[in-house]
Amino acid sequence: MKNCFFACLIACVSFISCKSDKQNIVVFHKDETHSGDYPSKNYPGFGNTKWKFQTGGKIFSSPAVTDGAAYIGSEDKNLYAVDIKDGTLKWKFLTGGAVHSSPAVYNNTVFFGSFDGFYYAVDEVTGALKWKFKTNGEKLSGRKGLWTMKPADEFMEDPFDFFLSSPVVDNNSVYFGSSDGNIYALNATTGNLEWQFKTNGIVHTSPAVHNNTVYIGSWDTYLYALDEATGKEKWKFKTGIDTAYHLLEGIQASPLVYNNMVYFGARDGYFYALNAETGAITWKYSANNSWVLTTAAAKDGVVYTGTSDTYLLLAFNAQTGKEIFHAKANGYVYSSPAIAGNTAYFGDFTGQFLAVDITNGNITDKFFTEGRKKYAGETLKDNMLDFSHLVTGADLSLYSSTVAGMNKLYMLGPIVSSPAVLDGVVYFGSADGYLYALNLLEKK
Repeated sequence: MKNCFFACLIACVSFISCKSDKQNIVVFHKDETHSGDYPSKNYPGFGNTKWKFQTGGKIFSSPAVTDGAAYIGSEDKNLYAVDIKDGTLKWKFLTGGAVHSSPAVYNNTVFFGSFDGFYYAVDEVTGALKWKFKTNGEKLSGRKGLWTMKPADEFMEDPFDFFLSSPVVDNNSVYFGSSDGNIYALNATTGNLEWQFKTNGIVHTSPAVHNNTVYIGSWDTYLYALDEATGKEKWKFKTGIDTAYHLLEGIQASPLVYNNMVYFGARDGYFYALNAETGAITWKYSANNSWVLTTAAAKDGVVYTGTSDTYLLLAFNAQTGKEIFHAKANGYVYSSPAIAGNTAYFGDFTGQFLAVDITNGNITDKFFTEGRKKYAGETLKDNMLDFSHLVTGADLSLYSSTVAGMNKLYMLGPIVSSPAVLDGVVYFGSADGYLYALNLLEKK
């Protein structure tokens, strides 16, 4: 991907990672942002698959697990409520488009968005519609001749723009972004518009709400801090731009607010730590031209995030930015980490789900999707994702080669969904269409 891009700049165009999204939000409660840290015993190993639930399309949404159910969206246009005891369907709600938004559950209501241009509120128990709100349209990012690919006059959707903004609920208001460039605040009970704020780019990141402030990033390269009650801008922070190829620019990662700091990654290849009150930069980390698209997690003064082309889970001192450790996966890391006990869980784009000991950075266990077990030999190179190897013989300057390569990768069952942990079980979705529930082991 980008590594291929810079190596083959004249002959081909790279392909990078995406993510979002905790974009990928689990359950948000009043005046709270989820740090990705789940109260739990330490489970360094994976047991058997408790169950898996099949949808009719790829899953890029992340599960919200609460009140005996796991709620998750699918590319088959449905939001599902699945009983966590046995993996049976409780109900499903059909929309007019792919559901790449991750649900939030608040006050017996499930909130989520769809590519049909609507954001929905449905009853948590029955799945009945309470209200829906129409944006000015949802779409994937893209442009003609994306990243200099050919044909130059063809509009090309970004193959790594997987997510829609996921809603957050605070003080009975629902906050989310939209492909129309707006950030919206709605009344959670009625769905009535309270305010909207216009950015200059697609907004597929999810907001973090903390201390009466809404933090959210846009494809226009800015992270915004908005007054929660009025939508008035408090400050904005500009990330890098790429005027030549428009490859290393824009914000897809959703922010994390932790200890009065805002942490987020960008497509410019940096991970940032800003003062939450002023927007002043405290530190930043260079990911070697790798997109940083996962939502960070934090625990005990350490911040964790993933990278695309370098395939890493990174751990930083939250105050100084000093790297504590990194653990390497086998492909792009778009799945935001979940921390439970002394273990971090996340997936990669090769269909591999990993457990990492956060005391030393060692990988303690791995789980493979059925697609990865079946197709890894013919798809991966030395068990690693290598896009050039994947499309050997193809003209990498053509957008069609990118699409063909991505379709091969999807055979592996990539894990872009971010996990949730509850009562010794970890839940996550896969592009193979399954929602997985894995039993966890206290010892491996």
